[in-house]
Amino acid sequence: MLKVVSTKQVRLGMFVQELKGSWIDHPFWKKAFKLEDPSDLKKLQASVIKEVVIDISKGLDIAELDAAIEPPLSPVVEIAPEIPLPTPKPIKKTARISAAAEHEQAKRVINGSKKAVASMFHDARMGKAVSAEAAMILVDDIAASVERNGGALISLVRLKNKDDYTYMHSVAVCALMVALAKELNLSDDETKQAGLAGLLHDIGKAGIPSDVLNKPGALTDEEFTLVKLHPERGHKLLLEANITDAVVLDVCLHHHEKVNGLGYPHKLKADEISLFAKMGAVCDVYDAITSNRPYKEGWEPGVSLQRMAQWADHFDDSVFKAFVKSVGIYPIGSMVKLKSGRLAVVIDQSPKSLLTPVLKVFFSTKSKSRIKIEVLDLSKSHEQDSIVGHENPLVWGITDVNEIWSQYEMW
Repeated sequence: MLKVVSTKQVRLGMFVQELKGSWIDHPFWKKAFKLEDPSDLKKLQASVIKEVVIDISKGLDIAELDAAIEPPLSPVVEIAPEIPLPTPKPIKKTARISAAAEHEQAKRVINGSKKAVASMFHDARMGKAVSAEAAMILVDDIAASVERNGGALISLVRLKNKDDYTYMHSVAVCALMVALAKELNLSDDETKQAGLAGLLHDIGKAGIPSDVLNKPGALTDEEFTLVKLHPERGHKLLLEANITDAVVLDVCLHHHEKVNGLGYPHKLKADEISLFAKMGAVCDVYDAITSNRPYKEGWEPGVSLQRMAQWADHFDDSVFKAFVKSVGIYPIGSMVKLKSGRLAVVIDQSPKSLLTPVLKVFFSTKSKSRIKIEVLDLSKSHEQDSIVGHENPLVWGITDVNEIWSQYEMW
């Protein structure tokens, strides 16, 4: 039997079937679990969640608790005998909105996802099974944000700090996989599979020591060999959790394969690698090289695409070209030089053309100094300026490009 009880009434030994409220607001990535860890109880009671659903057939009932426990803060309400597990929702087709309009919601999704994925990795380290149903809830919200504006969440999640990298990388690859699947015209079901595969692709890193994953210097040969085990360890973890989706398993195991056959763990070549694994390879590398890592600073997005294009033996050509279209020839956060001699940073894509994004102009190469920030939409017919090419911020001594584009309140 299922009951709704106050969070204050919850005690160890109860089976939590559902947390009442948005997943973004609660401290767990999972939906249904037996409450056995005192730290989990503290997190639950310190959260904004006021009520939970317990299943007394799988854990303690209120009546089984000591009579000295404080009286209920709200009446116990019996409800229907079963709550269905969450299933992937169809991707809701919504009108595209600007990156600025999606900014706050994207931040909320990112913050909630970070908390949920960190908890998911923690549970995996503790030997607890990964829940595909719970993970799919994250995919639904990430996919919805990408549908509203693909660049907003993808660009913001790139701003992860070094300590958050392992968790936020999973969120970023999920969003990139969804955007790429849309560009490839995959079905809604395939797009959700791609997103789930992206979210879980690195779950095997839960079995790699943190001091190795976060090492600030170069890995030793032994450490690198250990890290290279994460695809197989992740594949094993997923199977143990009864996650049998072929796409999710394949991307987890093969996202480090290269078309030249020099990847790992199976040295697959070209057509031996599935479409989804090829997608995972591109998305994984792009987020890795554009993010700050414990041992290196991330590259600027546009420069990263240029360098990836030179690795012809690494990625599938058609998948890579579709990826560039999905993030933009000039991704949000890219610094570009204009025909007028000014420098600008991309703040949004234009639905009209990948060559005419929305920019913040902020620097004059002629005077070599900052100028008053101006928003420029190159897709407008009256705009005469145009992009000459990508520009490396460090060449001009500019270190605050991320701050410039991400401060939407300035425009």
